[in-house]
Amino acid sequence: MKTEEINIRDPYVLVHEGVYYLYGTRGETAFAKEAYGFDVYTGTDLENWEGPFEIFHRPEGFQSRKYYWAPEVYFYRDRFYMFATFAGLHKELGTAVLVADSPMGPFQMYSDGYVTPKDWRCLDGTLYFDKEGRPYMVFCHEWRQIHDGTVCAIRLSDDLKESVGGPVTLFAGSSARPFVKKVLFRNYVTDGPFLIRTEEGRLHMLWSTTTKTGYVEAIAHSDNDEINGNWKVEEELLYDHDGGHGMIFRDLKGQYQLTLHYPNTFKKEHPVFLPLECKDGFILKK
Repeated sequence: MKTEEINIRDPYVLVHEGVYYLYGTRGETAFAKEAYGFDVYTGTDLENWEGPFEIFHRPEGFQSRKYYWAPEVYFYRDRFYMFATFAGLHKELGTAVLVADSPMGPFQMYSDGYVTPKDWRCLDGTLYFDKEGRPYMVFCHEWRQIHDGTVCAIRLSDDLKESVGGPVTLFAGSSARPFVKKVLFRNYVTDGPFLIRTEEGRLHMLWSTTTKTGYVEAIAHSDNDEINGNWKVEEELLYDHDGGHGMIFRDLKGQYQLTLHYPNTFKKEHPVFLPLECKDGFILKK
C-alpha cells in the first residue's frame, strides 16, 4: 500500500528497531457516530506500507463509542504506551493511556479512564519528558467548551498511569494573531500539540489551528526552553496548505521528517512526509 492510499488523520510515526510504525485516526470513522478501534501500518521507506493491522478493538462495555482520535505510541521502560483520545457516553472527551508489549498491540486500557481533567473536554494528549526526565502530558482544552482553545500541560506519574497535580495553561489559540482565524464567529482552535528538543537544546512545539488558508501547522517556543516557560507562537507557519496535526521524527537515515495529514477533508485525508532542516528552528527543506 502506498502512502497516499492510507486514509488516516493525525499521523504518528514510531521508529523502532529499523521499522516505521505509522499510527493515526481512522479516516472513515473520525467523525462518524460509531468508532471501533485503531490500526498500525509498517514499513521501511516511508513510501510502501503493510497493513492495516488492528492494534485496538473496542471491548464490550467500553467507556466510549465514538471519536477515537490521535493515537501516539511510545516505547518506555520496555513496554509500548499509547496516548489516545476518546469521547465518553455523556459528552465527555479526554485522553487515556493504553499499554501493550509490542508496537503491533494488542493495546489494553492502562489508566483509570482519562488522564486529562475529567470535567474538561480535552483532546490530543502527547508525551513530554523535561530535562530531569519527569513525564508530562501536553494536551488541548477544547474550544467547543471554552471558545478560546488552549494548550495545557499536566505532570504524570513515573509509570504514566495517572496525573500528578493540576493542569497548567501554556498558551491560547487567540495568541496566534494575526494569522489565526475564528471558527463560528468567536472560537479559536487548538489541536495536535507535539514537542521536540533539538541538538542545540531548543524546545519546539508543533500545534494546529485554522487560518484563511484552512488547517495549518504552527510552531511555538518557550523562552526558557522548558515546559514551564513563557510560550510564544511564531508568526511564520511551518505548513499552510490545509494540512496539520503533525509530528516530527528522525528517519532511518537521520533526516528530520514532518508528517501530517492532508487535505483536512473528511475521508480524503492521508499522511504526507516532508523533510525538514533544523537551523535555529525547523523549516521545510526545499
